[in-house]
Amino acid sequence: MEIIFQVSEDPVDGGYVAAAIGHGITTEADTIDDLRTMVKEAVQCHFHDSTEKPKIIRLHFVRDEVLAV
Repeated sequence: MEIIFQVSEDPVDGGYVAAAIGHGITTEADTIDDLRTMVKEAVQCHFHDSTEKPKIIRLHFVRDEVLAV
């Protein structure tokens, strides 16, 4: 089983926000390395007693780019 997180930059406070697609898991961190740690911990907490604990965590980075015309 695999779980996918959509990751975006926090436009207000900086850092990153990760939200699991199809699950009620959201976490945030100031750096990518910290975000990886936070995501792993959040998945472990969410699935702590479940037999369906994901084997793979995929981070999907989404970035908006605005161009002036």
